[in-house]
Amino acid sequence: MSGTLLTDIVDNIEKVIIGKRNSVELIVLSLICRGHVLIEDVPGVGKTSLVSSLARSLDCSFRRIQFTPDILPSDITGFSLYNQKTGEFEYRQGAIMSEVILADEINRTSPKTQSSLLEVMEENQVTVDGITYKLPQPFIVLATQNPVEYLGTYPLPEAQLDRFFMKVMLGYPSHEHEVKMLERFRSANPLDTLKPVATASDIIGIQKQVENIYVDPKVTSYIVALVGCTRESNDVVLGGSPRATLSLSKASQAFALYSGRDYVIPDDVQKMMPGVMSHRIILKQDAKLKNRTTMSVIVSALEKVKAPVV
Repeated sequence: MSGTLLTDIVDNIEKVIIGKRNSVELIVLSLICRGHVLIEDVPGVGKTSLVSSLARSLDCSFRRIQFTPDILPSDITGFSLYNQKTGEFEYRQGAIMSEVILADEINRTSPKTQSSLLEVMEENQVTVDGITYKLPQPFIVLATQNPVEYLGTYPLPEAQLDRFFMKVMLGYPSHEHEVKMLERFRSANPLDTLKPVATASDIIGIQKQVENIYVDPKVTSYIVALVGCTRESNDVVLGGSPRATLSLSKASQAFALYSGRDYVIPDDVQKMMPGVMSHRIILKQDAKLKNRTTMSVIVSALEKVKAPVV
């Protein structure tokens, strides 16, 4: 039942986003794992439309935060304002008080503002003047960064990159899919007529189901060995962290549920590893000069570590 509902959400988003099913699936899986997503891609490939489609498919509130050098942490978290009539300070909500957040061009704002957002992502709450305010649920941040224009950017440090559950790249559509896109958008934007296929309470229920997906001890050992292998590579400065191990296990559980199973198999782990690990592996400079990539490190780990028979 849960797998069918997740498929319905993916299918609904595909009414707007054409030919990117794998990326859409990864984002939906991150949502049911209570994780956040980093989308790295060039402008114009549909990042905003994708996030808007997700919010409408779930009947959830959606806000877009356009990150610029002058945006302040209080713009995100909110602030206290003195009310002269009541003689008390009142909390004015920041942009983060929504269920689906698009943090557009996160690497164009200052490290201080970046940190305020990432702290909220980790804690699922906002603290202003000593008072804590819970975020609405479900809650997901989809942050974008541009890989082409580096002028005027503040790259996310390794510790902050590690807080993102997955990294997704949309890429340009194929010729066939771009033709379909023109035909579909010629008369009207399909986003305007998109109807919800699930509710926020449905997602919260599925999030609880993910935690009950069985992971065999052999598969757990396999996950740990794969992440450990990325740390031992001669090409990396930094491999997968223990948080990466937790994320890979959780993502595998979510993919098993999406596939209609109540247990994880090694194939689930292998399919989730690129999305979970690609942004967490930091290459040495000489490895980059040799055209090594994070994907080559991941492929090497999958080849070296033997999958268990479950």
